[in-house]
Amino acid sequence: MKKKTSFSQWVETQLAADPSFERQVEETLNEMRLEQDLVTLREARGVSQAQLAKALGVSQPAIAKLESGKAKNIELRTLVRAVSALGGRVRIQIIKGSPKKSKKADMLVSRTRSAV
Repeated sequence: MKKKTSFSQWVETQLAADPSFERQVEETLNEMRLEQDLVTLREARGVSQAQLAKALGVSQPAIAKLESGKAKNIELRTLVRAVSALGGRVRIQIIKGSPKKSKKADMLVSRTRSAV
């Protein structure tokens, strides 16, 4: 009989086996962090979704959608406006990834060198 593995072991195996899956998981987790951070900030300030919506000139369901992650492709300025209205700041950080280059990056470098 095959030994059962824990969910976390399975996830680690999947992440190690498929770099694209790892990127998708990381992107999803980052989105969830942003949404949760916005909710936490709003609640810490004692502001309701309706109050934030009024300050931004949008509907309360739009704020609920934003906080729940159902709003897709939100613009950075939308996030900054919401956070600023709550007295917070947004910080964007670029983190160097693994040394493996994608095919797109190789093509870009190749084009740049041939153009010089």
